[in-house]
Amino acid sequence: MPVTPVSGYPTVTLSNGLQIPILGLGTSHHGGYSHDAIVHAVRQCGIRHIDTAKRYGCEEELAKAIRECGVPRNDLWLTNKLWPGDYGYKAAKKACLDSCSRMGVDYFDLYLLHWPDSMQPGRSNRETRAEAWRALEELYEEGVCRAIGVSNFLVHHLQQLKEDCSVVPHVNQVEYHPFQQPSQLKEYCRKEGIVFEGYCPLAKGQALSNPTIIQLAQKYGRTPAQICIRWSIQNGVVTIPKSTKKERLQENCQVFGFTLFPEDMNSIEELHCDMKLIHLSYPLWKGY
Repeated sequence: MPVTPVSGYPTVTLSNGLQIPILGLGTSHHGGYSHDAIVHAVRQCGIRHIDTAKRYGCEEELAKAIRECGVPRNDLWLTNKLWPGDYGYKAAKKACLDSCSRMGVDYFDLYLLHWPDSMQPGRSNRETRAEAWRALEELYEEGVCRAIGVSNFLVHHLQQLKEDCSVVPHVNQVEYHPFQQPSQLKEYCRKEGIVFEGYCPLAKGQALSNPTIIQLAQKYGRTPAQICIRWSIQNGVVTIPKSTKKERLQENCQVFGFTLFPEDMNSIEELHCDMKLIHLSYPLWKGY
């Protein structure tokens, strides 16, 4: 995917021509929500890409922060997600419009199916995913969603969606960090023109104490977090770290003034051990 600098931060071009900032800010109900952190990220750090979901329960709080930032809506990239409990044609369309209302916006730049598992007994996941996706296709055609995509989808989920529907997802957002590098999935997305987006880039903080990461941080005069985020974006992955601390937000954004050498990129690649930290439910979801 081509990466070009626009408005201070590089962007990645989607298959429909839109440009998504390669660095964004993730939000979540886990670890709390900080109004001041959002405002600081936009005003002081230049962040224009904010990722959230209905599931996180902070849409109305985000609306207040976005208003306070004073940045024009068309200068922001807002991503939201449809929770599986709302999968289904009518439910999906209503959920999207309700999320728009709670966030005080007329459209989302990107709207994602949050998980492949539909959580609806008596119906196949494939059937329910396809029905929800058809609703997203209509929302896309109507301009309510400028781009549509999926999250946590594996290769076979993407293949099924391609067979069942018309629009290929513009984005697939998945867990991506030094210990979880789904190379086959990433390559499939590249071949299909699906932008690969990664969340949890610091492996919930576990990567920060890894000896290889620490050694590289010392070598480049950077922090372990900056090494992890730089590695991700240098791989062309749209990356959305999250933090509620202003100093961490500032640190996470200072990743464009240096480049990791190929041998150091390879050293981080060797840390892959298929360690997945985010699961839909317990017992662990098996990906059907």
